[in-house]
Formats: sequence, C-alpha cells, structure tokens
Amino acid sequence: MVKHAVAAAVIGMGAASGAWAQSSVVLYGSMDAGVAYVNNVGGHAKWAMIQGNTQPDRWGLKGKEDLGDGLSAIFQLENGFYTNNGQFATANTIWNRAAFVGLSAERYGTLTLGRQTPLSFDYLDPLSTAYLALSWYAFHPGNIDGLAATGNVPYNNSIKYRSPTFAGFSAAATLALGNTTNFSTGKSVGVALNYANGPFKASAVYSNEHDRSILISQTGITSFQGQNTANGYLASKVENIGAGASYQIGDFLVHGLYTRVKMQSNGFSDTFQSYDAGVNYRSSAFNTIAGGAATTTLAGRRWTQVELGDIYALSKRTQLYANVLYEHGSGGAKAAFFTAGVSSTANQVIVLTGIHHSF
Repeated sequence: MVKHAVAAAVIGMGAASGAWAQSSVVLYGSMDAGVAYVNNVGGHAKWAMIQGNTQPDRWGLKGKEDLGDGLSAIFQLENGFYTNNGQFATANTIWNRAAFVGLSAERYGTLTLGRQTPLSFDYLDPLSTAYLALSWYAFHPGNIDGLAATGNVPYNNSIKYRSPTFAGFSAAATLALGNTTNFSTGKSVGVALNYANGPFKASAVYSNEHDRSILISQTGITSFQGQNTANGYLASKVENIGAGASYQIGDFLVHGLYTRVKMQSNGFSDTFQSYDAGVNYRSSAFNTIAGGAATTTLAGRRWTQVELGDIYALSKRTQLYANVLYEHGSGGAKAAFFTAGVSSTANQVIVLTGIHHSF
C-alpha cells in the first residue's frame, strides 16, 4: 500500500511539472557588426562601427508545450542589445523586444499576452525596402510608422490575437492597455488583414494609439506641435495605417508599401506619409542585389532616399553585405537617415559593409 502511494505521488509530481508533456524550448539570436562612413552628421563626416544593419541584434527564448487536441501553450522572451558595446537596446529593460505567453490552437488561432510588437511591425515591415534590402538605415525618417521594432515601439500590457489561415487569408487584432484608471490613457488598438498565395503577399494594417512617444527629433525637426522635440514628443492620439504587397517573379522580387500616420497633440494635427518600393535580384544561389527608394512627407518637409546593396551568403546563417544610401531633404528638411544623425544640409550619404550571423 505504501509503495502504491509513493508511486502515485511520484507520478503526480511528474505530471505537475510537465514531465509527460511534449514540450520544447529554443534559444535563438542574431548578431550584426560592420563599419560605416556617413558624409555629414551635424556638419562633420563620421566613421563608425555599426551594429544591427541587416537585422536587429537580439537573443531570445521560445517555448511550446503540446496540450493535446491541437492546443499548445507558448511563450517568447526577446532581448535587443548592441554588438558593438554589449549594452541593452533599452536601458533597464531586459526583455525589451518581447515578453509574452499564451495559447495557440490549430483551429482557432493564437492568443498571447505581454509586451509585444505592433501589427505594423508584424505585417508591414516585411514589405519594406529596409527589411527586404537588409538595411536598417533605409527605414523611414524617425520610424514614425513603427516599421522598425526599436525600444519605444513594442506595446506593454498588450493582448494579441492571430487567426488561422483560410484560403490564403489571415487576420490579427491587438489591444494594449494603459493600466490606469482612465481606460483611454495609453491605450492602443489595431487590426490587420494578410494574404499570401504562392509568390504574392499583401497586408493592410490600421491602429489607433493614445499617448505614444515618437522620435520626431530624429527627422531634424526641433519643434513640433508646440513641443520641443529635444525633450521628446508625445502624441495624444495617433492613427497609423498602411498597406503593401510583394511578388516573386523568377529571380526578381518586387515590392511596394504605403504608410500614413496622423499625429495629434495640443490641438495640432499633422500627417506623415511614406511611399516605398524596390526590387531584389537573386544573381546567384549565394548572392542577392537589392535596392529601393522611398519618399516621405511631414509638416511641409520631404525626405527622398535611395538604397542599393549586395548580400553574399557564406551559409544559411552567415552573410556579408555592403550598402550605399543617399537621402535628400526638401521643403526646409535636413537629411536624416534613421538613427544615423541629422545632416547640417539637405543631403546625406552612407556607405557601409559588415557581417551578419544568426543562431
């Protein structure tokens, strides 16, 4: 009797600890480092070691437990860091890119809760020149449309749902809570529709965000909607919409993207718009030539940028790359490639090369 009781207790402990469940945990990451020349940052040329050009430097853990009948428990923890100095991409926040847990069902979709990326990053980023040409600097000025997942872009306290795919179509929705007694403070909601069928992909996204911090200062604008952007800019309301598509034709991949962000604060209202298009050419099994152009407007200013790059694959996980980028500002705009620093003139050129490795 005692032996049976002990055996039952051991079995119970094993079941409670998940010893009998089919589960897995994966460690993954990406590291990228190189050297860049920028012809003008504040009136001076600049040589710098760069990081995260092809993909953001990051490492993380993904886990999945099979609960039976097509249902799984999932989680993800992801930290962004800088290869060139080892620092966190967001100070004092270890899981600055993602920290969520949820359930995934084959028939019903996936529901997750925690710190998560917005739908613009999930669905529109993969259709941009910056993503497809593997060049971080090719994101649109200030990342106002949220295509690059920098530290201030992911939503805290968020709930995200992704539907299963039906005939190539899938949908998603997200709700981020401000966790205050005022329900609208810090709240964000978004919806997305995605389609993929063979060589053709298309996505459309709409989001409505409250009290969002935006990096207007990186566009070179020093005062915006009554705020000094050097101290940061906080929009009381943001409407972010976008749509894009890509098509693979043999060795060529063509893509186009439109984003529109309406920002409101202190009784002001301004619209950021960007048109982005490009093409990738697979010149061999190991080499891709990629390029694109974008034009962006905000508050009477315009930034037009072009990018050309070459990516050579040493293996599936390791690539060498080189990029040349040029941007021209008009309407009083100073050239300002994303995170490169603001030029003292209307023009800016970046030439860079480096290595990327994923694991």
